[in-house]
Amino acid sequence: MIYQANDFKSPQLVRWCPGCGDYGVLSSLHKAMAQLEVAPHDVAVVSGIGCSSRLPYYMNTYGFHTIHGRGAAVATGVKVANPRLSVWLATGDGDCLAIGGNHFIHAVRRNIDLNILLMNNKIYGLTKGQYSPTSARGFVSKSSPFGTIEDPFRPAELTIGARGRFFARTIDTDVKNSQNILVAAAKHKGTSVVEVLLNCVIFNDGIHDGITARENRPDRTIFLRHGEKMIYGKDNNKGIVQEGFSLKAVTIGEGGYSPEDVLVHDATTADPSLHLRLALMDGNELPVALGVIREVEAPTYDCEMEDQINRVKAKNAARTLNEFLMSGDVWEVK
Repeated sequence: MIYQANDFKSPQLVRWCPGCGDYGVLSSLHKAMAQLEVAPHDVAVVSGIGCSSRLPYYMNTYGFHTIHGRGAAVATGVKVANPRLSVWLATGDGDCLAIGGNHFIHAVRRNIDLNILLMNNKIYGLTKGQYSPTSARGFVSKSSPFGTIEDPFRPAELTIGARGRFFARTIDTDVKNSQNILVAAAKHKGTSVVEVLLNCVIFNDGIHDGITARENRPDRTIFLRHGEKMIYGKDNNKGIVQEGFSLKAVTIGEGGYSPEDVLVHDATTADPSLHLRLALMDGNELPVALGVIREVEAPTYDCEMEDQINRVKAKNAARTLNEFLMSGDVWEVK
């Protein structure tokens, strides 16, 4: 059946601050769902707590607004209980990487077939402006008036360190590319993590402007596509090359560098070393990587569990709990 984006929109009035990046994510998700041609009743959207976690209310699918940080655990249960469902987790940098950090890394490690939308605005928005696990060292906020004195988590580093097989990154306002990335995430079998660089217009406005603003994006970001050269820039004359164990941004045609020297993106190689270096480029000497950075096939937890249960059932004649309890040596107490 052919679906339209409207088929996935709930009748609820969307309630985010005007200009919030969550609107872009929601629009991208509606369009991606339609493109995937999965029926709304075959989709479940789970969330924890935070501005981003309101998203299930605006989906015409099954939804579960859970408690703070526990979205990944609940989404895991949903997927294991009903592997046929397409399960999505809508979460933010605070919800996912602070109180929910342990659930996040273990969902990734187990490679459960979940799609995690990690909306990163580097602030606690719902609770009015405290610094979050992704806020930069020295960041001034209501809970760090003299600047934070700790280093932040980097979602890509956590994901790949937890043996993640799929990691992608996009920008909240880039609806077209976000839609394609979400489709790729949904088609991937296993845990997919999509980090969305998202703006909070009230408490952290412009936090990503250094790389996402129209005038900065061509030279500060690179959109990676599997099998294509890592070329970027306003004039498409810049590229990423490897020198020793390091990556380097060069201008093609200068310094002896030619198009042949530019790396070709391979998202499917099992070795995560290059994927991690690409994902950690920060927009200063090297551009921030967008697109699907890592996409590697591996067994999924939910499929392995279902197969294991079926194998055990095939070897055991007991089909009910009573039959199981009454099997083997039994005795009566009188």
